[in-house]
Amino acid sequence: MFGTSRLGGFLAGVAGLFLLLPLAAVIPFSFTAKRFLSMPDGEYSFRHYLAIFDTDTWLSSIGTSTLVALLSSVIATALAAAFGIGVWLRRPASGRFLIGLVLLPIIVPPVTSAVALYFLLAQIGLLDTIPGLVLSHVVMIVPFAVIAILGALSRLDRNLELAARNLGASQLQSIFRVILPNIRFGLFAAWFVSLVMSWEESSVTLFVSGVNVITLPKRIWDNLRLDLDPAVAAISVIMIVATALVILFRNSQAGS
Repeated sequence: MFGTSRLGGFLAGVAGLFLLLPLAAVIPFSFTAKRFLSMPDGEYSFRHYLAIFDTDTWLSSIGTSTLVALLSSVIATALAAAFGIGVWLRRPASGRFLIGLVLLPIIVPPVTSAVALYFLLAQIGLLDTIPGLVLSHVVMIVPFAVIAILGALSRLDRNLELAARNLGASQLQSIFRVILPNIRFGLFAAWFVSLVMSWEESSVTLFVSGVNVITLPKRIWDNLRLDLDPAVAAISVIMIVATALVILFRNSQAGS
């Protein structure tokens, strides 16, 4: 048993190392002193990290991504909560069909969704605008929020809502005072997943923005395609470190 446990741990470590090595490979590129993407040739520099905060283009893209991700995640979580609670309460005969319809953006290829959203936004005059980008992101991330909220609702005892109604609570009161407080962790999970998905969304963003509105993934794509700016490696390292810190903080909170 002990040998099997050690073997499983060793294989898990090898798999983790295999997945993390490509991320670690970008770190030395970020410290190159040259103006193009290359390995340091005996000379290391932080110039590309400083360039991220000294250049308006990178800061504006970070600000745009942050704004779009916050707006999209809040709207997606609200819509997913309304949909999930409605299906959970009413249990309509077409419930499975409705859930499948909401999850379609996960199944449909992103390029197909991007083309459809491009023509939609062009028709209503929201192409290459913040509202149009937020709308596009909401369409793409709502399914992930719905999955998180439906999972939380599946663990909620329906008798709690029935007891509240029997004691005189209205439908809205039972939703806001019984259901939502009991699925608060599911709501947070839905919001956080939506935030991350919106922050890193690039497929649809490439179609519906790019001149007036440039998010961080779009800026990285343009720099890799046209310029091979080492600042791309620097911003990647910053995002890797930030993600690692969030995971460590989450694990420490779970352990305590």
